[in-house]
Amino acid sequence: MESHTIRFALGAILAASATSVFAQDAEQGDALLRESHQSVYTGDWLSVGAGVVYSPSYDGSDDYVISPLPIVQGKLGGIGINPRPGGLALDFIPDADGEVAFSAGVAARINRNRASQIKDPVVKLYGELDTAVEVGPTLGVSFPAVLNPYDSLSFNVDALWDVAGAHKGMTINPSVTYFTPVSRGAAVSLSVSTGHVDDDYADYYYSVPTLNTLAPEDTLPGFQAKGGFDSVGVNLLAGVDLDGDLTNGGFALIVLGGYSKMLGDAKRTPFTSIRGDDDQWMLAAGVGYTF
Repeated sequence: MESHTIRFALGAILAASATSVFAQDAEQGDALLRESHQSVYTGDWLSVGAGVVYSPSYDGSDDYVISPLPIVQGKLGGIGINPRPGGLALDFIPDADGEVAFSAGVAARINRNRASQIKDPVVKLYGELDTAVEVGPTLGVSFPAVLNPYDSLSFNVDALWDVAGAHKGMTINPSVTYFTPVSRGAAVSLSVSTGHVDDDYADYYYSVPTLNTLAPEDTLPGFQAKGGFDSVGVNLLAGVDLDGDLTNGGFALIVLGGYSKMLGDAKRTPFTSIRGDDDQWMLAAGVGYTF
């Protein structure tokens, strides 16, 4: 399950995971640290990991499921690789140490909202939806040393179009992320995000047909959804390096918790207002290795 309502947590926060975001700190300002200790993030590096996420079974559901969570991030040949739920984002702009950092590239992800793991028996009668493949540009800017020499404040936006012919629409996903290390071996990150969807996306996921011959006794009232802002959320990540030094790579543990609120027709649809809940919670945990 790749919930749209937790997309921003995973895209903006896991992209700021304890190992990878501390790379920004190591690259942006601690010259003395780099003189005494060579950072694994100097030059090419790669983080791989896996975890699990406990989240709604579909956007607006009040049933929760456990799903696998792969993590891949790094920098190879000057190209940044950042995770997205079900996909990746590539950053083609190299960053200079200690300066405002810009990012621009392409993001791609698989959206399996209501494509599997539908636990609600009534919603399930409306059928599983097709899997969407969403691709588009991603832009961002990050400001170092906001409140202390090692923190950062980042702004990012993804604009994605479905190229697989599922919802045939687009989404715009802005987020703001604040990162700071709390020790040499631990870091935290706080993100606020929202999402805007067009009419095609809203109609595909949130509209309810007036008639459903598969469920004549449990048919939900008909509903025609329109585009607009469909969620807003806040998420908190904590990461701890297992050997107490985030700059030398190796294994790290990541824990992520988040809350989001369905908005607009995503909240008003009977899939949410009758069969689900507009309050959405998420908890994820994983382990990664950086080399």
